[in-house]
Amino acid sequence: MNAHKRISFQFVRDEVKRRIETRVWPQGTLLPTETQLAEEFNCARATVNRALRELAEQGFVERKRKSGTRVKKLPSKQAKLELSLVRQVVEDQNAAYRYSLVERNVEPSPGWLSSQLRLQADARVLHVVCMHYADNRPFQHEERWVNIAAVPEIETADLEQTSPHEWLLDAAPFSVAEIAFSAISADSSLTDYMGTTTAAAMMQLERTTWKDGVPLSFARMTFHPGYCIRTRY
Repeated sequence: MNAHKRISFQFVRDEVKRRIETRVWPQGTLLPTETQLAEEFNCARATVNRALRELAEQGFVERKRKSGTRVKKLPSKQAKLELSLVRQVVEDQNAAYRYSLVERNVEPSPGWLSSQLRLQADARVLHVVCMHYADNRPFQHEERWVNIAAVPEIETADLEQTSPHEWLLDAAPFSVAEIAFSAISADSSLTDYMGTTTAAAMMQLERTTWKDGVPLSFARMTFHPGYCIRTRY
């Protein structure tokens, strides 16, 4: 019997999660058994068990003795977070919207991004920095990396007048998105863009998008101090 490779439970967890998020395994799907998954990933069954336990704790799957593990069905009523285009958000506040492209470069994918999006080591990305204004006051700072292999047209796209977010929604709409919110303290680079003091409290949103399982982009958007997001359910 061949010894198992050193496959971590995190790898198994992330791959199962990816299949759920990209609907390879839709809601209600009965997952392969732990033994079958262990054979597929060439790892110990205990590794699979730990990965599935974490996914159950995170709400992705539900596990029942003798019934196996299924992709969890979402409740009929759930909080729904709708993130509008920043242009729309500004205009809904009866303010004049303005967009400015600060920087764009084609470069090799940074190591952390390749790891997060599972890109090849030599992957090329478009790195864009831009600003969004409300009545000429800084509203949002956006930094975005786009996987050129997934959207080749972005390399020569005109982003002087159209933000990368709006361009992508029109040319390559995503099918799955992962969003993380955090509170940060403004560093020196952000204070220059946002006109705030160093260490000012700000909301930052990070969004990763995929289309049919292929990674599209990773964006980091930082809002002016005092900005908040509301949802209703």
